[in-house]
Amino acid sequence: MGSASRKTFLPLDPMTFSNESKAVIDFISDYYENLEKYPVQCTCPETLQDILEDVNNCIIPGLTHWQSPNFFAYFHANASTAGFLGEMLCSGFNVVGFNWISSPAATELESIVLDWMGKMLKLPSSFLFSGTGGGVLHGSTCEAVVCVMAAARDKALKELGGWENITKLVVYASDQTHFTFQKAAKLVGIPPSNSRLIETSFSTGFSLSPENLRFVIEDDIKSGLVPLFLCATIGTTPSGAVDPIAELGKVAMEFKLWLHIDAANAGSGCICPELRHYLDGVELANSISMNPHKWFLTNMDCCCLWIKEPKLLVDSLSTDPEILRNNASKSKAVEDYKDWQIALSRRFRALKLWVVIRRHGLANLMYHIRSDIAMAKRFEALVGEDERFEIVVARKFALVCFRLKPKVEAEDLNCKLVEAINSSGRAFVSHAVLSGIYVIRCAIGTTLTQQHHVDTLWKLIQDKAQSSLM
Repeated sequence: MGSASRKTFLPLDPMTFSNESKAVIDFISDYYENLEKYPVQCTCPETLQDILEDVNNCIIPGLTHWQSPNFFAYFHANASTAGFLGEMLCSGFNVVGFNWISSPAATELESIVLDWMGKMLKLPSSFLFSGTGGGVLHGSTCEAVVCVMAAARDKALKELGGWENITKLVVYASDQTHFTFQKAAKLVGIPPSNSRLIETSFSTGFSLSPENLRFVIEDDIKSGLVPLFLCATIGTTPSGAVDPIAELGKVAMEFKLWLHIDAANAGSGCICPELRHYLDGVELANSISMNPHKWFLTNMDCCCLWIKEPKLLVDSLSTDPEILRNNASKSKAVEDYKDWQIALSRRFRALKLWVVIRRHGLANLMYHIRSDIAMAKRFEALVGEDERFEIVVARKFALVCFRLKPKVEAEDLNCKLVEAINSSGRAFVSHAVLSGIYVIRCAIGTTLTQQHHVDTLWKLIQDKAQSSLM
């Protein structure tokens, strides 16, 4: 749908108000006049054919089509046949595996799949069930960050002597970190004034500077505050930046911060040996999360969380109501995943990820990642060949940040270009603002996207840019 011109947008136009109010009054009047013709209660089931017809006529026109090969906005939520089949099995069994005895196979498979995924990423054994750690499947990164931040909070408050010290706790991230970090901090009771979003810049490729982090931490300590939690990101949403995990890990250890790594989107890419170096230093972290539902062909929803000390998570989130007590849980020999998450109920997500890994195999999954990166490289090259445009920040994965060079820096040329591209209905892109500069984001990764879709997108952008400059 096209956006209305600001000059003609009149949200309280007297003539429109009069005409449309009369139309609604007439509709309500007709409704009351014919009211006795309707059954008092709607009791009639409808045929599937009628329902699907309404889906086609009423629902689909109002959707943003995330699986479209021309979807290049945000970060993708890609899908696959294997992911769909796994989701079908999950829905078909419809088990509620909150503790081990409620579905032993669901819990055991989740533990196995988390270790599989962890080994594909070459995580240290300290994060795996086969080592000294463990993992859990959540619905989203936001849930994962809330859980580990709560665990960090409770550990710190126990050491400090009680909940009255919560106003001393401080959490740290860069200004590129996903806003779920701030939401998580609020939810676990950290005062908003104690959330530090440390400024990044072009000089560091928008990654978090360990030196700047140290300066802020030392300043907080001098003020009598207690550093608690640091969130580092592999592939930030605005620019795809990668925080230096090893260096940040050393700072976190020095000041006893809980270090969490958010690898929601780009983490999937780290199964490829040539990209694994972005996770160097992960052994210094306390927890790490990534979302297979973004770039790993696993239909929504699926977020992997690994933690070095699962006991800290369980201590923070566990409940022990009489109705759920059983000998297996009492033995402490099994995992009760209700104590690793916010909710009690949980879906059999492990089945979906298990089917995806088994059906595709590591080689095909790496091919999928590399194909998207190759298309992103081509798009990046096309941008570089057109002197009207410029790459704003270096590409690391499959996100390209670029802009149409403005004659005057303050003008909204690129904002208008994004609106022109999206209002065409032929593609969907999104934007970010980096150090005050408005940039266009082209995120490649939707399963159906092929090279010709990328080429068509670029032709569309060039055409709309020409119109914008006229």
